[in-house]
Amino acid sequence: MAEELYIPDHTSKEELYNSLIPQIKGLTSIESDLIANLSNTCAVLKTAFDHLWIGFYLVKEDELVLGPFQGPIACTRIKPGKGVCGTTWSEKKTYVVEDVEAFPGHIACSSASKSEIVVPVIKNDVVVAVLDIDSDTLSTFDTFDQKYLEELCDYLSKFF
Repeated sequence: MAEELYIPDHTSKEELYNSLIPQIKGLTSIESDLIANLSNTCAVLKTAFDHLWIGFYLVKEDELVLGPFQGPIACTRIKPGKGVCGTTWSEKKTYVVEDVEAFPGHIACSSASKSEIVVPVIKNDVVVAVLDIDSDTLSTFDTFDQKYLEELCDYLSKFF
């Protein structure tokens, strides 16, 4: 088990992801429990990026249900097609939202959230969870976030 996380100083976002993802893989490769692995993934991302909120919603029957997260309290259940998370689930694709107020049907779990990225976790062509990350500044997320978070979610799908 990793005893500490290495976060390089003064590095680009891409270099940071290139440092973090192997550490997350190493940390989770020795543990089979889904909740433990999602929890540690949230902790790594929160420590490295310090975004407002980082967490997973798990598909349970006909809803997304709040799973492991780091940040302020959150919405507990989300219906398919509702908000960014529900839309990501329904459409099986990542959404990068520069301004959450401009997203039709945005669910304001926190008034401090300004931008968001939501990435589906897909196993056997079925969305089993979504990774939701909120920032308290506009236009925080970009193609680097999308690329590396999709890679991470693809890796995490093996634990479902």
